[in-house]
Amino acid sequence: MTGISRPVELVDPNELGVTFIGHSSFLLQVHGRKLLVDPVFSKRLVVLRRQRRPGVTVEALPAIDVVLLTHAHMDHLDMASLRRVIRATRKLTGQTPEVVVPRGVEDLVERLGFSRIHGLAWWEQIEIQGLTIIMTPCKHWGARMFRDTHRGYGGYVIEGGGQSIYHSGDTAYFDGFREIGAKLKPEVALLPIGAYFPDTYRSVHTSPEEAVRAFVELGADQMVPMHYGTFRLGREPMEEPVQRLEAEAQRLGINRKIKILGEGETMHLHAATSIR
Repeated sequence: MTGISRPVELVDPNELGVTFIGHSSFLLQVHGRKLLVDPVFSKRLVVLRRQRRPGVTVEALPAIDVVLLTHAHMDHLDMASLRRVIRATRKLTGQTPEVVVPRGVEDLVERLGFSRIHGLAWWEQIEIQGLTIIMTPCKHWGARMFRDTHRGYGGYVIEGGGQSIYHSGDTAYFDGFREIGAKLKPEVALLPIGAYFPDTYRSVHTSPEEAVRAFVELGADQMVPMHYGTFRLGREPMEEPVQRLEAEAQRLGINRKIKILGEGETMHLHAATSIR
């Protein structure tokens, strides 16, 4: 396993902080709140072996206010990682995080120890600790064990302090990106770029070029790629997604809008939408 874990970089409450943990896992700091999206810290997920270390360890995390889970697949909803996050926050504050899941996923997390469980369907929203969280559509599937097809799936837009960020979850390219952008106007878009080969995988995953197209249609200011380099999910070379992403962004003249974060790296976004 390659890569290193870094200390968490905390941001000012008036900033939006985006820390890439690896795969589709992020620590988000929004309006002073700390959120985890699809936290996966395990070295192995059944047959999937992690190729790169998480950029942040569970022990280095700040107390987490809210966990967001996009769907029930094991590389996004990892029971062992969730238990560790809950224990770590309880140790720091005596409290445990709230969790937001798609409708039909509540039963998978009800015994883990979260303080509250919120189930959302597409376009539903909830106010949590000064944040607005909206579940967005995507083109994927939600079953954890193939037959439990009742489980929902989606992405999220998180709004707070005059800023907004979009995590698409796993998705193929679809015409819903334009609608999400028009309705919610996220400033930052976290979009998947891996597991697209063979081409049949693109029925549920985006290629790098499709991710760039989605970003343009969303109308966001910055894109951060995800869902690459951590687990061997597709048959493309591990380094290819980023190479193709950079080439497509260069072709379209928008390479300055693409921020490729290393594991453990944090992007700061000020209210005036400046990046550092």
